[in-house]
Amino acid sequence: MSRFKKTDKVDFLAGFRTEKPEPTVPNGLLNAARKSGQLNLSGRGLIEVPQNVYRINCDVPEEAKQTVFSGDSDRWWEQTDLTKLLLASNQLTQLSDDIRLLPALTVLDLDDNQLSCLPEALQELQELQQLRLSHNQLTSLPAWVANLKNLASLALQFNLLVSLPEELGHLKSLIELDLSNNQLKDLPANVGCLTCLQKLNLSHNKLSWLPDSIGQLTKVKMLDCSNNQLTEVPASLSQMSALEQLYLRHNKLDLLPNLKSPVLKDLYFGNNQIEQLEPEQLSSLTAISVLELRDNKIRSLPEEITLLSSLTRLDLTNNDISSLPASLGLLSHLKVLLLEGNPLRGLRRDLLTKGTTELLKYLRGRITESSASAAEEPTAMTLPSQAKVNFHNIQTLKMLQYSEKQTAAIPDEVFDAAVNQGVTAVNFSKNLLTSIPPRLLEFQSSLSDINLGFNRLAGCDPICSLLQLTHIDLRNNQMAELPAEMKNLTKLRSIILNYNGFKSFPGVLYQIVSLETILLGNNQVDGVDPSHLMKLSHLSTLDLSNNDLLKIPPELGLCTSLRCLSLEGNPFRAPRAAIVAKGTDAVMEYLRSRIPA
Repeated sequence: MSRFKKTDKVDFLAGFRTEKPEPTVPNGLLNAARKSGQLNLSGRGLIEVPQNVYRINCDVPEEAKQTVFSGDSDRWWEQTDLTKLLLASNQLTQLSDDIRLLPALTVLDLDDNQLSCLPEALQELQELQQLRLSHNQLTSLPAWVANLKNLASLALQFNLLVSLPEELGHLKSLIELDLSNNQLKDLPANVGCLTCLQKLNLSHNKLSWLPDSIGQLTKVKMLDCSNNQLTEVPASLSQMSALEQLYLRHNKLDLLPNLKSPVLKDLYFGNNQIEQLEPEQLSSLTAISVLELRDNKIRSLPEEITLLSSLTRLDLTNNDISSLPASLGLLSHLKVLLLEGNPLRGLRRDLLTKGTTELLKYLRGRITESSASAAEEPTAMTLPSQAKVNFHNIQTLKMLQYSEKQTAAIPDEVFDAAVNQGVTAVNFSKNLLTSIPPRLLEFQSSLSDINLGFNRLAGCDPICSLLQLTHIDLRNNQMAELPAEMKNLTKLRSIILNYNGFKSFPGVLYQIVSLETILLGNNQVDGVDPSHLMKLSHLSTLDLSNNDLLKIPPELGLCTSLRCLSLEGNPFRAPRAAIVAKGTDAVMEYLRSRIPA
């Protein structure tokens, strides 16, 4: 027998192995945090939170263990409890239950990590006022979050939330709640119990309805429900007496709700399906300053629009408005009036390019004639119920109109009536056309404006021969590409291609240097080439909203001619939604700042 005592198996290579070091935070940073109560560990590539962070107020600092006497400035026993911990932009997949060792925390920032769940110990942080969890992978919110009684700000945007617990309504101290960019289909019925709430962001979800209790949020100043699937909003919305900003862009609303908030200043209703504005809807907007109604189907403006005496900005871009009431010129505070993409017939195009001031001046000059113009208007328009050709439009306005007939072909008698009349505008919108009527080529020497929107067109080759075209409207068709011959349209200034099937930016548009406006919203475009876009020196308006752009190239900021750039509704992460919401100037400045030196 061996004279050595039998022992457990020994790892003889232990001394040669390098153990994976536990992540640590420099002592200098911890010492500073003990004095200030704030610790910023954002962007340090942390996979887990180091133990010495959790125990920052529990353990004696290493320096104190090695030193018998410390100066007054280093008296560790007089440390301040950690109240603010920033862990944003790391790679955290979980949070330890040891988070309970920091009971004095008032701010906890976990933005931009990889968290899929939260430790139950988090509810023990009873002093917590701000909890930031955006850009993570949370699929649910635990019910115990309601135990954070002092929570004033909760940020949950850009997660994978599909529902919310009913207990959410127990957060009586909550002032700001951001649930944007999730997958929510509904809200808890008791959301109205959040009586202190002032800011609520529900944008970019899958909400098809809002609970009636939302009207109980009488302190909410900003409500964002953009990019959802709402077909209506509850009548209780008018009870939100403190509401100043309401965003309902990109939904399926066909009516402007009756809003009676006495302080409502900004109303964003773009990209819906509104066809008509009712006088009573407008008369309640007594304090409105910004009214956005772009990308709808509005056909006319009621005279009651003049009741909005505080209006400073009115966006009616891309609607079906054919005429403006002369009384619009009486809005003395109106500084910005956007009308691009409307089939306006009574105004010269050069007048529209002179700006809001000149346009309002022109409208004021027509006020004395407005009553007579209103009396003549029914005879100067082709109504959908009329089957005959409108000869007045052809002879007086040089416009050939045969729209809203739901027909698959334009009758020959329509073209016969316009022979040798020098037609400059054609409106065949809202029909069932699957191809371009070949007889349009009869007007190739004079035709400058063509509207073929809301049809079933898959191609548009024939219009490439209409060399005088300055405006083309092909919205709401079935197009996926444009013919290369379109580069011959050297006078083209604007083209509307919204709601088609484009999967890439039409390359031929880069070659039409006269373009001032390109509207490509609500397609599937996955990229844009700034180097080619910069060649369009006249381009001032570019709409790429609601496409599949995963990345916005920084060089796009060098397209200095752009005055209106729409990028909302795309899946890119940068620039952040907050920057996009600030408008074109902020986006362009951000992009330029990201260009490598």
